[in-house]
Amino acid sequence: MGSLTGKTAIVTGASRGIGRAIAMRLAKDGAKTVLCARDVAALEAGVKEIKAAGGTATSIALDLRLPESPAQLADFVVKQFDGIDIVVNNAGATKRGVFLELTDDDWADGFALKFFGAVRLTRAAWPHLKAARGAVVNISGGGGRTPGAEFAIGGSVNAAMQSFTKAMAEVGIADGVQVNVINPGLIRTGRFQKRLEAVAAGQGVDLATAERGMIAASKTTRVGEPEDIAALVAFIAGPEGRFLQGAMIDMDGGSTKTL
Repeated sequence: MGSLTGKTAIVTGASRGIGRAIAMRLAKDGAKTVLCARDVAALEAGVKEIKAAGGTATSIALDLRLPESPAQLADFVVKQFDGIDIVVNNAGATKRGVFLELTDDDWADGFALKFFGAVRLTRAAWPHLKAARGAVVNISGGGGRTPGAEFAIGGSVNAAMQSFTKAMAEVGIADGVQVNVINPGLIRTGRFQKRLEAVAAGQGVDLATAERGMIAASKTTRVGEPEDIAALVAFIAGPEGRFLQGAMIDMDGGSTKTL
């Protein structure tokens, strides 16, 4: 039996990258895992892989930008598995760019999915999490602590996620719900690959050279893998991580230099 056997977990943004790795890991550790994103085919492929490995999973395709979608997700999970023990708020990508070129719609879109999607899902799942003495793990980002000119939206959204986590952790003390946040650094996802290709093209170098340059510029140990983040989520939500409450963990290879 895995450390999460008997638990039910929701993972948003689970069709690829960090979210998919988290869903795979939680299922491997025994959780009944519900994958949520917009890409039906990718979700079905993830569920198929989990089941082939002997795990239990299902999926639902929703756009969590829409105000009603998070409650629909929570209702779906309760109907499928009779409760909610773990919520991983991972969905959301924000637009990079020069500040004066970012529109109101760009800002609204950045907050709609990553921040408000997480707020609404946490609200909808909270009564079930309280009943189960469950856990919320928010996936934020290092830009929330170390803002940058090209990451104005992402840094602002991530900072809001971090503040929301601290607030809900205090609520969770009273209600018996564990709430923590992880700040990933450079992680080898499809989004990172596009950025790497753009850097390589701009510098006229190959991908390996561009990656070494990015690591050197950020003064980090290496580029992280989605499975690194997934392992930390599994630890936090598992029995050995229960003393963590309101923790903000930078899993970024050392890119965050501030206290």
